[in-house]
Amino acid sequence: MKVILKADVKGKGKAGDLIEVSEGYGRNFLMPRGLAEPATADNLNVKRAQDEAHARKVALEQKAAREAAEKLKVSPVKVPAKGGSGGRLFGAITAKEIAEELKKQYGVDVPKNKIVLDEPIKTFGVHHVKAKLYAEIAGEILVQVVEE
Repeated sequence: MKVILKADVKGKGKAGDLIEVSEGYGRNFLMPRGLAEPATADNLNVKRAQDEAHARKVALEQKAAREAAEKLKVSPVKVPAKGGSGGRLFGAITAKEIAEELKKQYGVDVPKNKIVLDEPIKTFGVHHVKAKLYAEIAGEILVQVVEE
């Protein structure tokens, strides 16, 4: 019996996989628990349409991430901060502040959890910061910390 998995099943496959199982296992275990559905022509067509929609969505997200990475490359962000003597800041520049300044200055919406700071920025000057925009797509943000 062929079934389409609705959820991950240990030892059998992941959600969305089309697998061959014995009649009893499919009818008595997988289907009553909502883990699978029979692989009828209608269900296969629905699965194919969902796969195509998912592929289009992923392609669109990757394209948007690449465009954002290109825009970040040519967009130095000026972050004003208060500081003391010796080029040190009072406090630190965080990913949240960088995300807010990007939105304010260039209209680029990068979530703060996508900006990767090894440690908070505590000095004036130019700093290079990575932004993980999508799986395997990262951009670099040039952050200029200036005195307020």
